[in-house]
Amino acid sequence: MVETTRQEADVFGFHSGDIVQEWLWDDDVDESVRESIESVTGEDLVDEDYDSPVDGVILWWRDGDDEDGLSDTIMDAVDVLNEGGPFWVLTPKPGREGAAAATTIDNAAKTSGMNAATPQTLNSDWNAVRLRAFGKGRQ
Repeated sequence: MVETTRQEADVFGFHSGDIVQEWLWDDDVDESVRESIESVTGEDLVDEDYDSPVDGVILWWRDGDDEDGLSDTIMDAVDVLNEGGPFWVLTPKPGREGAAAATTIDNAAKTSGMNAATPQTLNSDWNAVRLRAFGKGRQ
C-alpha cells in the first residue's frame, strides 16, 4: 500500500519541502492521496486560506459544481502558486459519483488562461488533470 500511494504522489511532481495548497477539500476526498503527498513533501497540505506563495496546488472538483466557480477557483489558486509549480485538478473517475466531464475542466482552464492535459488515472476512484499556463510547454 505504501508503494502504491508513493507512486500516486510521484505523479504530481512534488518534492521534499514543497508547500502544497489544497482547494475544495470535502469528506469525499481520497485521504490516501493526501497522505502520500504529505509523505513526499514532508509537509502538511495547506488550505485555501493560506495566502503565502506555494509550490503546488491540488484542487478537488466534482460534477454539479459551477463551471464558472471552477474558473474562479483556478484563478485564485494561481495567484499564490510559484511560477511553474504543478497545478492539478482531481475529479472522480467516469462512472463514479461526482465525475466531471473533461470538457468542464478544459473550458474552465481555458477561461483561466490555462491548458488542461489529458486526464491521468490516479487510482481506482480518481483522475488527475494537470493544468499549465498557456505557452508553458507540452502537456
